[in-house]
Amino acid sequence: MRADRFGGPALSLFRMVIGLLFLCHGLASLFGVFGGSRGTGEPVPLGQWPGWWAALIQAVCGALVLVGLLTRPAALIASGSMAYAYFVVHQPEALLPLRNHGELSVLFCWSFLLIAVLGPGSWALDNLRRHRGVGAVDVDAGERRSVPA
Repeated sequence: MRADRFGGPALSLFRMVIGLLFLCHGLASLFGVFGGSRGTGEPVPLGQWPGWWAALIQAVCGALVLVGLLTRPAALIASGSMAYAYFVVHQPEALLPLRNHGELSVLFCWSFLLIAVLGPGSWALDNLRRHRGVGAVDVDAGERRSVPA
């Protein structure tokens, strides 16, 4: 048994959980569900900068990452939005995330950066979109393989 046998599925599960959490966070802010924005039960006002736009990014990118569609670009945008949230919203209050309540932004930022670098894992719609013909690249193994047509 190869040790990397579980790498693709484990990465997929990680991606799905992170995507689902990000999607729920965005939906809470956009529609006031799951306790709403900052637990108030109210949605962020339509078009309000930066809250509404951040929530839109969270919902769209969270959904894309969850299902593994356009995973790398969606994860990169999500990571950048969380870096922005940390440095613009949280970091001015205090330097450390534990002091400025920015832990969630930091965790999402680095999680999405990891997904953007490593890809979606083996269970993703991105993999279904690829043509699996001769010379196709196996995303998980990172190697070329021949598959009969």
